[in-house]
Amino acid sequence: MSAQQQYGQPVREWHNVDPGKFRNEIRPLNQPAILRGLVADWPIVAQGRTSPEAVGAYLRGFDQGRTIALMWAAAAAGGHFFYRDDMRGLNFERRKSGIGAAIDELLAHQHDAAAPAMFVESMPIPEYLPQLLPQVRLPLLNNVVPRIWIGNSIVVQTHFDLSSNFACVAAGRRRFTLFPPEQLPNLYVGPFDFTLSGPPVSMVPLRNPDFQRFPRFRDALAAAQVAELLPGDALYIPYAWWHNVESLERFNVLVNYWWNDATVTASPFDSLLHGVLALRDLPPEQRAVWRGLFDHYVFKVNGEPMAHLAPEHRGLLGTLTSESVQRIRAALRNAFSR
Repeated sequence: MSAQQQYGQPVREWHNVDPGKFRNEIRPLNQPAILRGLVADWPIVAQGRTSPEAVGAYLRGFDQGRTIALMWAAAAAGGHFFYRDDMRGLNFERRKSGIGAAIDELLAHQHDAAAPAMFVESMPIPEYLPQLLPQVRLPLLNNVVPRIWIGNSIVVQTHFDLSSNFACVAAGRRRFTLFPPEQLPNLYVGPFDFTLSGPPVSMVPLRNPDFQRFPRFRDALAAAQVAELLPGDALYIPYAWWHNVESLERFNVLVNYWWNDATVTASPFDSLLHGVLALRDLPPEQRAVWRGLFDHYVFKVNGEPMAHLAPEHRGLLGTLTSESVQRIRAALRNAFSR
């Protein structure tokens, strides 16, 4: 039974996507989108369709000899990179390796059902495989650094990124299960300060979820969208959409592009943690006051909050400039030093 039949809906498919169609038709929907055949003309895709050995040899030809981190989990993990059962550590480790050596190890184990789970994560191509860069150009984006992921049959736990993303399959098959940001309460998110690899993750395994422990996860699954990608296909993941990623073959290669068009002057995560420190444990009536202040001044639910003042009189709540950003940073440094 396919993932689409088990839960959720299939992600909408698009064909013959050019920059205009993406900009004017796809992106405004703020929904995941499968772009079938978007990168079918990449040479690495042709090699991936030939055989794992062919794409492995192709990639080794670009190796510059740099050391990378190989994520490694014992076969008992079932390919699922996650926490240990006692939450006191992770069920995987990072091992130093060369790119060619990592590819050789993956290929050597591709027919071994009891092989450990392994993958090389998020290597910036200009740094590690610079001569590959001209071969993986994406016509829909300019000046975005591509990253490459190489591994066997693994599961990347449900997480979100504070970026938009194009995930392009070069070899193997991938299944993405996506949840919109508003499903946050139903995903049972783990700690922010002890994560698997950066962003916080859902604590619910997609395979055989425990609905007694996580009952609201049924609602998340009902809202899920599922995409199954073949070599040459790409998936557009909008900003902050949660996604679980399953690599379905014994040798898989993916190239992705993260980007954020917004001008970010501070980390939203830092702001959230500051909110926990300053606001979360206030009495309910005080939290309500601050919710109103944030809605008004930060989220602008009532329109431009300083519109009644001339721009030169709006102070730190006006349009951010390099000067006002520095003044805000100085005020925050002073506040945290007390």
